[in-house]
Amino acid sequence: MRNAETLSAARRAVLEWATQVEFSLVDRTKFVTAASELARNTWVHGQGGTMTMTELEADGRRGLRLVFEDSGAGIADIPRAMTDGFSTAGSMGKGLGGAQRLVNEFKLESTPGQGTIVTVLQWKRR
Repeated sequence: MRNAETLSAARRAVLEWATQVEFSLVDRTKFVTAASELARNTWVHGQGGTMTMTELEADGRRGLRLVFEDSGAGIADIPRAMTDGFSTAGSMGKGLGGAQRLVNEFKLESTPGQGTIVTVLQWKRR
């Protein structure tokens, strides 16, 4: 994510893949919303970065994994950053916690001064 154009392209790609995996409309909407927030964070807070998308199949289930990675300032206090209402950008502070609530699996790794990696996973409902 380097600008608004790449952010929009990432959203479209996630929507297309979630549609191909046949997520329900609700799960597709949740997943794209989480991806949009995380892509925006990668751009704004991480000064740009990458999103990698992988289709998964395990135990007869299909899913998508997204990995957002940046080399920005990192997050010094992850529990605080995950708390609703906390913001370093003057926003509502619901981004990371909201994204976590929208997906099946969420993992955040960050090292101050080195960057952040957020991995989310959504499984198609049976």
